[in-house]
Amino acid sequence: MRVLLPLLAASAVLSQAAPPPPVQEAPLRAHLAFLADDLLEGRGTGQRGAELTVRYLETQLQTLGLKPAQGTSYRQPVSLLGFQTLVARSTLSFMGGGACATPAFGSEIVYGTGVAQAEQTFDAPVVFAGFGITSPENRWDDFKDLDLKGKVLLVLVNEPAPTAGEPGLFDGPDLSYAGRWTYKLEEAARRGARGILLVHTTPSTSYGWPVVRNGWELERFELAKAPAGTALQGWVTEDLARSLVKQGGQDLDTLRAAAQRRDFRPVPLDLHLKGTLHSAVRTLDQFNVAGVVPGTDPALKDELVVYSAHWDHLGKAGAADTHPGQPGDSTYNGAVDNASGCAALLAMAQSAIHAPARRSQMFLFVCGEEQGLLGSKAYAARPLWPLAKTAANLNLDSLNFVAPTRDIGLPFANRSTLGDLGLAVAKASGLTIAPPRVDAGGGYFRSDHYSFVQAGVPALSVGGGRDYLGADPAALKARASAYGRRYHQVADEYDPAWDLRGMVQQAQFTFDLGQAVANAPTRPAFKRAR
Repeated sequence: MRVLLPLLAASAVLSQAAPPPPVQEAPLRAHLAFLADDLLEGRGTGQRGAELTVRYLETQLQTLGLKPAQGTSYRQPVSLLGFQTLVARSTLSFMGGGACATPAFGSEIVYGTGVAQAEQTFDAPVVFAGFGITSPENRWDDFKDLDLKGKVLLVLVNEPAPTAGEPGLFDGPDLSYAGRWTYKLEEAARRGARGILLVHTTPSTSYGWPVVRNGWELERFELAKAPAGTALQGWVTEDLARSLVKQGGQDLDTLRAAAQRRDFRPVPLDLHLKGTLHSAVRTLDQFNVAGVVPGTDPALKDELVVYSAHWDHLGKAGAADTHPGQPGDSTYNGAVDNASGCAALLAMAQSAIHAPARRSQMFLFVCGEEQGLLGSKAYAARPLWPLAKTAANLNLDSLNFVAPTRDIGLPFANRSTLGDLGLAVAKASGLTIAPPRVDAGGGYFRSDHYSFVQAGVPALSVGGGRDYLGADPAALKARASAYGRRYHQVADEYDPAWDLRGMVQQAQFTFDLGQAVANAPTRPAFKRAR
């Protein structure tokens, strides 16, 4: 009976409230088609398409009648540092074992700087540092008090696998934050390393080398007020890592096996990194865009539900991309990732303005997600509404473009009572909750809801369902799976033939859940450590 109480309470809330208005497909499709159009040049951070996107979003919010969240402005400035590696002027070589290896940028290695200096010179020893993790709660230390100052680390991504004796090590089969590549860069900088290079494999990252390459060949960004990174940071292919480790007198497979054990100690390689890294460094402002539908309850209208989606993608490359079948295309349109989420939020806002809830509702479009959740981090640091008065965040990122489903995705919903309310909303909508999947790729940490979680606000990203409705469900699943080949590629383009009923369904569920939170007598709460 105790297990049923949260669900019964949530159901009671829903039964007392009027059904939320429907989210319309026509405006959602129109917004999606425009935001993914070549005119917006892939909505790249710091590019012309970014300004066009921000202008479009604030104009739409104004047209719908939402109140500016920033006084008289819909914009929240986010100060960034931009880093563009000047490949033609940069040369990095690995000396050791009587040989000199100079890897090819793009096909074997990608790198940049994490400090605001245009030139960095290197003559540094290379150390294999396992997974690059220090985790007292897991009694794990890959550095064993090694002084990292002046050294370049070669590090595996992901984290040590759980064992039969310790099935819960590092959150068990789910990736913990210590396995995220962003953590490894942060830890290397905290320890004073000169540089860090991550070893890419598709299984350990959940995406192929082209995703890494595309992200690092373009200009990269960091929050201007964030702690500086290492002088060198980047990725190497597994083949290059194997070759470099062999040149340094070791074997990669042997080192990888050793890194799975607690007694692992860093292994200095007979290898020195030498050369110069040149970068173009600049400061700039990008913008979050936010509009508010005020609440109607005198006692609750100063509390808030936030719907969010990131508006940025990878933008327009400096040279023509050579994606198979699309020669000459240099625009990363990001139709699914994440014009779909922005289009859904605008369509939801159009419904919300006609049916305000007891609590206020904010529609927040954040910048810089592809650069490391920068816009949502900046919002959490300087919120436009007090976080203590923020009831929940519901995030949308990469919506279902395939077909309607019998279920809906609520990954990690068990971390807060949002999951109980989500289950009740799904039941009222005739939907089931998609079975949870192992999060080997660290999806929990890769979307903007996580910035709210870190700030103490119950939050989740609403996913699409997987039980497709249609004459050939297997073919629909195959179509959804095939998107993996388009992810972060120029092929992520809008197709007018898409069946958007699943996207509307996902947006409607998110809006229904947000309305349920906005009308509930109490706010969601965490159930477990964040």
